[in-house]
Amino acid sequence: MAQKGIGRLVNFGIAKETTRGTAKTSADFWLAWSEVSPEEKYQNATDNQSYGVIEDSVGEVRVKDWMEGTLKCNLADKSLGLLLLSLFGTDTPATHAGESIVYDHVLTVQQGARHQSLTYFIHDVLSGQDYSHALGVVTKMDIDFSLGKFLEATFGIKGKRGVAQSAFTPSQSVENRFVPQYVTFKSAPTLAGIGAGVVITGTLTSGATTCTSMSSTAALKIGMGISGTGIAAGTTIAAIVSGTAITLSANATQSGAQSLTFTAPTIKLKSMKVTIDSDSEDQDVIGSTAPEDFLNKNFMSEGTLEAIWQNETDFKNQALASQAQALLIDIKNTDVTLGTAANPELKLEYAKVTYEEITRPLKVGDLVYQTLKFKAHYSLSDTLMVRATLTNLQSAY
Repeated sequence: MAQKGIGRLVNFGIAKETTRGTAKTSADFWLAWSEVSPEEKYQNATDNQSYGVIEDSVGEVRVKDWMEGTLKCNLADKSLGLLLLSLFGTDTPATHAGESIVYDHVLTVQQGARHQSLTYFIHDVLSGQDYSHALGVVTKMDIDFSLGKFLEATFGIKGKRGVAQSAFTPSQSVENRFVPQYVTFKSAPTLAGIGAGVVITGTLTSGATTCTSMSSTAALKIGMGISGTGIAAGTTIAAIVSGTAITLSANATQSGAQSLTFTAPTIKLKSMKVTIDSDSEDQDVIGSTAPEDFLNKNFMSEGTLEAIWQNETDFKNQALASQAQALLIDIKNTDVTLGTAANPELKLEYAKVTYEEITRPLKVGDLVYQTLKFKAHYSLSDTLMVRATLTNLQSAY
C-alpha cells in the first residue's frame, strides 16, 4: 500500500549481472545512501503537422524509455567494489600480503565499450511497488574529500526502464567507512616515486650535502625522502642541482657510491574532489523504445585540490614547467583491523597528471591557500591512466 513518508524508508540495491541485460532476482548489496534518484526517463515524438487548424499539435507517441539518475553515498569498503567494477570494467583480486581472508581488488580500465553491467533494485514502501532495472551501468564517479564529514561519492547511473517486482526484503550489510583523516596524498614525477620508491646510485661525501654522478634526476623532485647507506634519518632532497646531482638536506655519514631510494613526501591537503567519467552514450536502435545498450567511450579523470601555501615545490614548479606528475590518494581506515594486520583501504594511483590551473588568492587577514585543477593522461610507459585498489574481506565480485 502506498503511503506518505520520508526518503529514508526507500531502499536501493545493486547486483552484478551474469548475463548482460538480464536482471538478477536479488541484490548483492543494499546500500546506505544520502541521495538517490533513479528517475524513469522518456522521450515522445510530437505530431505537429498541419491539420487545418492553428493548434500546434495533435498528440505524441512514445519513442524511448530508460532510467537515469544519481546515487550519493559514503564510501564503503565492500559495495564500493561493485560500483567501481562497473565503472572501470576489470577487477583482478588477490589475497592481501600476509593475510588469508583479506583481499586486494585491483580495478583497471577495460579497453572496451561494455563494462560490467548491474541490476539496480528499488524497494519503495512509499509507492507500495518495487522495481528492478536491468542493464545498469555506472557512468561517472565524483568523490568529495571535505573536512568534518565522511568521504562521499556521487555516481551517475543508467539502466533500462523499471520492471515491477514483488516486494523485496532488503538486508543491510555492515561495511567500513572512511573519513578525511585517513587520507594520504603524495606526488612524484613517476609512478615508482609514489610507491616503493625510485632507486638511483649516487656518490656521497661524508660530512657534505652533495650527491653526484647520478644516472638521472628526472624522476626526482625537491622534498622527496632519501634512504640508504650513508644517509641520515629524515634526509630529503633540498635542491636538484643538475641532471646528475642533488643537494641533501643533511650531511652524508659515509662517502662513496651508494644505492639510494627516493620516496614521495606526503602533502597535506585541505580538500579535494576527484572525477572519473566513462563518457557513456545510449545505443538507441530502430524497433525498440529501450536502448540496446549503454556504451562507454572516452575514459577520463580530472580533479581539484586545495592545500596551504608553504613552498613552490609542492605544486607550482611542476605546474609552470608543465611537468607531469604521478599522484597517490591512499585512504586507509586505521581504526579497523581486517584479518591479522590489514585495514579497509582504497588507493587511487594516477600514472600521469598535469596541473591545468593554479590559483593563490591573497587576502589580508586569511591564511594563504593554493587551489589546483589537474587532468589525468594515459602513460604509455606505465600502460596506465588510473587504477583503484580496494582492500576488504570480499573475495570476489
